[in-house]
Amino acid sequence: MKDKEKPPIFNIQLRKVETVGPWLLTLLSGSTVHENNSSTEDEIEFNNITNIEESEADTIYLKTLDPKEWKDQDHYRVLGLTELRYKATEGQIKTAYRRRVLNHHPDKRKKLGEKVQGDDDYFSCITKAWETLGNKTKRRAYDSIDPKFENSIPSKETAKKSDFFELFGPVFARNSVWSEHNSVPQLGDINSSRDYVDRFYNFWYNFNSWREFSYLDEEDREQATDREERRWIEKQNRANRAKLKKEESTRIRQLVDLAYANDPRLLKFKKEDQEKKAALKQAKKDAIRLKQEEEIRQREEEAAKVQKEKEEREAAEKAHRNAIKAEKESQKKALKKERKHIRDLCNSNNYYIQNGDNVIEIMSGVEKICDQLSVEQLKQLAGALQKEGRKALIEKLKQMECRVEMNNVIKNEIKVVEKNNNDWETEDIQLLIKAVNLFPAGTNQRWEAVANFINQHSKNGERNAKQVLAKAKSLQNTNFTNNALKSEINANAYDQFEKEKKCEVNVPEVVSERPVGWSAEEQKLLEQALKTYPVSVKDRWDRIAECVPTRTKKECMKRYKEIVELVKAKKAAQV
Repeated sequence: MKDKEKPPIFNIQLRKVETVGPWLLTLLSGSTVHENNSSTEDEIEFNNITNIEESEADTIYLKTLDPKEWKDQDHYRVLGLTELRYKATEGQIKTAYRRRVLNHHPDKRKKLGEKVQGDDDYFSCITKAWETLGNKTKRRAYDSIDPKFENSIPSKETAKKSDFFELFGPVFARNSVWSEHNSVPQLGDINSSRDYVDRFYNFWYNFNSWREFSYLDEEDREQATDREERRWIEKQNRANRAKLKKEESTRIRQLVDLAYANDPRLLKFKKEDQEKKAALKQAKKDAIRLKQEEEIRQREEEAAKVQKEKEEREAAEKAHRNAIKAEKESQKKALKKERKHIRDLCNSNNYYIQNGDNVIEIMSGVEKICDQLSVEQLKQLAGALQKEGRKALIEKLKQMECRVEMNNVIKNEIKVVEKNNNDWETEDIQLLIKAVNLFPAGTNQRWEAVANFINQHSKNGERNAKQVLAKAKSLQNTNFTNNALKSEINANAYDQFEKEKKCEVNVPEVVSERPVGWSAEEQKLLEQALKTYPVSVKDRWDRIAECVPTRTKKECMKRYKEIVELVKAKKAAQV
């Protein structure tokens, strides 16, 4: 007997089986069921709202909807989210849609005996609402044109009369929903800092809105018959969207401008800035004023110091003058006293009348003595008169006469000398003219050289540089209009020239007879000529030889070389 066949082994697994309802809802909504043993949050919400009954007003509203005009319907009201609207989460939208499906699905209504209109049934409006709000892109497009959204902004009159923060706070909070950034700064309050207010207005002046108006496109590009029509539809839609976007940007900008113009914080900041600026300006004015006052004070102190020094100097000068005056007065009194003493001695002792002398001459001599002698001399004379008597007076008178005579002699000699010095003969004038031409302007120590030249060749006495210069100036100012004087001067100059020429011819005979050594006078003339005629002068040694009449050109050059050798030897010895 064959062994009995063993039964096949099946891999049996336990699975959770759900009712048909949730699978049907999933199929209708277009989503998939996740194989998860634990209930999701949406399922929990769904289980919690299945037993909630809708109001009769919601049912009446749904039945009045026209599926052909689904684009103009309020999708949030269709799903029962009228109060939440753009604040509704994805879970709340999904839950609201499931609730509407459970309550208004055509199969359920047929079982309840309600008549269903097929494709024109209002249930398709619920499906359109879910397709719009359940998709993020489509929901954003619908939220951008939500008819229930308050787009209005306050007027200028309202902004001035109402409380700023109560009026503009909700407006900015409401419009912040359009921001691309999640962190949107709020309006704040009166105590907000300057930095916070600046950040707030910087954000809103650079507001980046995601609000777009594609939901309002009048033409559907998918209904176009060809590519050209589709392009035309896209162009029209883009133009409408750009126009609405620009209007939206203008609305936001007007809101921000209105708030900026009426913000009490900005007015407070502006007032603080003005006060700070005024304080700085006042501080600058005070600093300038203090500086000016300090400068005035320093000037006054300097002026007072100068005035004080001036007064002290004037007082010192006045005291010095008074002292000099007092000293002069005392000397004058002492001189007057000593003169009186001399006169009294002469009168009391009868010095005027003795031995038949001329009384008038003695009296006049005594007066001259009193006028010319000093106090000390008068005291010495008084002492001599007391000791020697009239003899001392007579000796003093003789000394006075000798002094007067000596002074007269000196004066006469001076006059004679001055007369000799001032008397220029024709020969001296010719020498002066020749020397002036020989030593032109620019010559080193010109007038000393001219004077030396004239003294060497003239026999009428020596003349200094000052006299030569004065005579040269007088000759320049002289107007030679007398032809006879001119002829005489020319004739004398020619004769003198002939004499000098003859002397120059006889020079070798004289030189051969004079001693070889150089005298001090010749050495002095040579040194002066070397200074007068530097190396740059043409015919230098000829002119130097002319300045040293007793020496030839060759001798002058030889003497110069000897002096150079002596100087070099002296420097070498010092080294």
